[in-house]
Amino acid sequence: MDSVSPEGGPGFDAELHRAAELIAGADALLYCAGAGIGVDSGLPDFRGTEGFWRAYPPYRRLGLAFEELADPVHFVDDPELAWGFYGHRLALYRRTVPHAGFDALLNWATAERPARVFTSNVDGQFQCVGFADDYVVECHGSIHHLQCLSGGCPEIWPADGVEVRVDESSMRGLPPLPSCPRCGGLARPNILMFGDGGWRPAHTEAVARRHVQWLRGLRADGARLVVLEIGAGTAVPTVRRHAELAAAATGALIRINTREPTVRHGHGVSLPLPAAEALSRLDALLS
Repeated sequence: MDSVSPEGGPGFDAELHRAAELIAGADALLYCAGAGIGVDSGLPDFRGTEGFWRAYPPYRRLGLAFEELADPVHFVDDPELAWGFYGHRLALYRRTVPHAGFDALLNWATAERPARVFTSNVDGQFQCVGFADDYVVECHGSIHHLQCLSGGCPEIWPADGVEVRVDESSMRGLPPLPSCPRCGGLARPNILMFGDGGWRPAHTEAVARRHVQWLRGLRADGARLVVLEIGAGTAVPTVRRHAELAAAATGALIRINTREPTVRHGHGVSLPLPAAEALSRLDALLS
């Protein structure tokens, strides 16, 4: 395994400067973000059962882990339980203010140096700071969009105006629960859950197709693409794989990760820092 300079240790400042130089010299930027980017905004990353229970103490009493709650079967068997969890998350994400690192990412994008996002997060923080929806691939869907639980209604619609009242003591949703505007049946978030055969990926796939076309265009033009991977681990490696593949041709990968910062074979820059701190330091160097 390649070595990583500890924070403040020999070579650390050099790595920060190297990362800033990559960004400054880029023709285009790709931000690949996992749950770790939202921790500095106060969002839980659901890493491990204990971490999840610290964020949601009522589920400790029930003995339920994140993986058990994020199961679409509950919308059929116990919709109040399902919407208690997702309704609380919807309210949490709506009131969360993205940390200043998100603004830095947005500000680094210009007409001459466009930026796109690929994320496994469903919280909508990138759109909240001003990224266009068409520029953000949410590979696991978004809590800010809903779909019908029935297989007969194909629509996906925004959750704007949808409010779910939640009994905080039991973490159960209170009626009326969100419903499909077409058939009146129960609605669910347009999120890819565990073992989810009912997720409707049409919105995500449409944005992803345009994303792939953008990447192909950059390669065809010989553009210098720099990839910033932020808070994406190996437990669910979708984001990390996308970042590594996108940066494979140039090695222009900047990995920001406190737990798993190593870049394989030294093909990139490793910054073992929290997201907000790393982006703030880079922004200061780029200003």
